[in-house]
Amino acid sequence: MLGFLTARQAGLDDPLRLRRAESTRRVLSLKLNPDRDVDRIHGNGINTIDIEAIEGRYMLSGGADGVIVVYDLENYSGKLQYTCKAVCTVGRSSKYVHKFSVETVQWYPYDTGMFVSSSFDKTMKVWDTETLKPAEVFQFEGNVYSHHLSPIARKHSLIAVGTKEPKIQLCDLKSGSRIHVLQGHRAEVLSVRWSPRYEHILATASADSKVKVWDVRRASGSLFTLDQHNGDKSKASSEAVNTAHDGRVNGLCFTGDGLYLLTTGTDDRMRLWNSATGENTLVNYGKVCNESRKRLQFTVSRGCSPEFVFVPCGSSVAVYGLHTGELVTMLRGHYNNVDCCEFHPDYQVRHTKAPGGDYSLLPDEFKDEPVEQGCDVAKLTIS
Repeated sequence: MLGFLTARQAGLDDPLRLRRAESTRRVLSLKLNPDRDVDRIHGNGINTIDIEAIEGRYMLSGGADGVIVVYDLENYSGKLQYTCKAVCTVGRSSKYVHKFSVETVQWYPYDTGMFVSSSFDKTMKVWDTETLKPAEVFQFEGNVYSHHLSPIARKHSLIAVGTKEPKIQLCDLKSGSRIHVLQGHRAEVLSVRWSPRYEHILATASADSKVKVWDVRRASGSLFTLDQHNGDKSKASSEAVNTAHDGRVNGLCFTGDGLYLLTTGTDDRMRLWNSATGENTLVNYGKVCNESRKRLQFTVSRGCSPEFVFVPCGSSVAVYGLHTGELVTMLRGHYNNVDCCEFHPDYQVRHTKAPGGDYSLLPDEFKDEPVEQGCDVAKLTIS
């Protein structure tokens, strides 16, 4: 570390090298922190979480009980031991609460005054954070598995929605209506994800074993369908042509620069794809346990060198090298299955859990150091 500091001071090194080295060190030194906790609000397991990108301070969680909670992750007590408090809750007593399990929550990318949730009650709700009332409610014909707002869009305000129907719905925040449908899958759409590099590029994953990449400006269908065999028909059975996995595809995640796309499937495989060409890079991650019938929320580090992938795996979180496929470590501490994990680059890694709806955190001992970027991981389980 002193070598990095000296080289940076002398102008011999790119300043980003020190930042990446420190971020990488923090990820590699992750361990469970017994001094941190989070208010237990959910009565059942937690399905989904999201940390807002504006301040990196507030975390949303959505539970199997239909409840949505907003947490303040900051420690203002000055004490080593502290509990992150719930700022507000859409609880069972609220007339606006989801009737069934909340499957996805997401902050509006540019403002913490709004967030979006979707549920098995066949609705997606756009919430006003201040009043905790829905400003807009979208109704669908089937259960909603996943939705996503583009983190970079300036020319559109579309929310992509995956439901039990094989069609992807595009909902417009400005007009409050469903404006377009993307057709091409043959089974329920389990995960949808906008590219963090190009605002009109969307990836979708389905129970039909396929992953499609779309340019939503085109009316002629998807740009391409990912093929695990890279077009080599001699390796594919007649049923496995143009399939990304040999089972249901329930997880999607772009890398921070948008150059690569990761997918997970119930065939216990994870694959890394070139997002521009759709080529399977053939990185071997080994067996990646995946028994989820719904969307699997996993995440990729940002600002590290090399980058890492965090994947729920039973009651642990598996950490892999993104481009090597090496299993770096297993983050243990849960007693029930981990359902989701989230990464945030502003602080030291943070890790939460929810067996029965409670949480715990990973250490943040470097938060007060004048380092420009660390990393922040949060994960919860469903009981």
